[in-house]
Amino acid sequence: MKGILKYLKLLKNIKRIMRKKIVLDSYKNLHVMDLPKRVVVGKNVLLNITKYLDSIVGNLNYVSIVTGPNIYRSLINRLVDHLEINYKVYIAKESTWSELTKIEEKIVLDGLPDIIIGFGGGKSIDIAKLISYRNGIPFVSIPTSPSHDGIASLFASIRGDKKAFSLRANPPLLVLVELDIIANAPPRLIASGVGDALAKFTAVADWRLSHEETGEYFGEYSSNLALMSAKLVLDKIEGISQGDEYSIRTLMEALISTGVAAGIAGSSRPCSGSEHLFSHAMDIYVRSRSAYHGEQVGVGTIMMSFLHGFDWEGIKQAIESVGGPTNYKELRISREDVILALKMAKKVRPERYTILNKYRMSHNFAEKIARKTGVI
Repeated sequence: MKGILKYLKLLKNIKRIMRKKIVLDSYKNLHVMDLPKRVVVGKNVLLNITKYLDSIVGNLNYVSIVTGPNIYRSLINRLVDHLEINYKVYIAKESTWSELTKIEEKIVLDGLPDIIIGFGGGKSIDIAKLISYRNGIPFVSIPTSPSHDGIASLFASIRGDKKAFSLRANPPLLVLVELDIIANAPPRLIASGVGDALAKFTAVADWRLSHEETGEYFGEYSSNLALMSAKLVLDKIEGISQGDEYSIRTLMEALISTGVAAGIAGSSRPCSGSEHLFSHAMDIYVRSRSAYHGEQVGVGTIMMSFLHGFDWEGIKQAIESVGGPTNYKELRISREDVILALKMAKKVRPERYTILNKYRMSHNFAEKIARKTGVI
């Protein structure tokens, strides 16, 4: 592959980060590991959905399904045609607090189900996850694309009027991945997943930096799991770009693994760093945005890799190879939007120390980063 030398340079940078000494006192901090009970990946998985559901919660009578409008129109029958129990479907149009509240009120009014299923992309899974947590209902995650890393994690992203929230919930008891659906997901959603997977390079670097600068707990195992997942996606980037089913399966399993890494760490640290703060800033301050979460995160990863001194060009080339956006035009925003999001990123979660804390993010400095990396 054309970018193999850049890829090797990137791996060398990551190994250098992981060799740094860890202060043993960090391991005295106690945390709880919340992990999925079962993950099933394969073909014709949904044919046996009732059996899988019954295996985690017996004597099922009724389930609620949260999905998006597009999935409802195109794929809902793939799920409900094999459900041998009563069900009701709820449509999530956006990943906002008001939308979550509206759907939750409907579910409570209809009578709490035995299980709540998130069927679709990030908004459907996150809303179902939070309603599950808030009402003590077992949660099942059934993704329809490899577009994000929230599939198996205990965290959910939701937008308020003036703030983006990353909220702790519970991981799914069960994750069901129907490979036929995943492999045929729109290429743009697959590219979004690549952006979210490669973000683990800068997320782990930010976490380690915080450990060194502030003494924050750093988990060696969970960070290595997240990095391994990102490396595997890089290994399969050519196959992913060609739509190879095995390579896309690797991407999906990597995204699941990073969610597990968050459960092991007890925080989103191995999955979310300065690149996610950039994306959250876009969610809050760039109102006209139309990009997916993983697309925004991917562009953020390019710029944060530059700040960390990584091979940002290799990251950029990998995202380009799968058709993902790498500049403001492809994100369908303005140059000033990029600069604004960079300037405001550090303020989104001021308690989270990242590479952004090392710099005074003036307008001129933000513009310099974006220009140096070709984002503007």
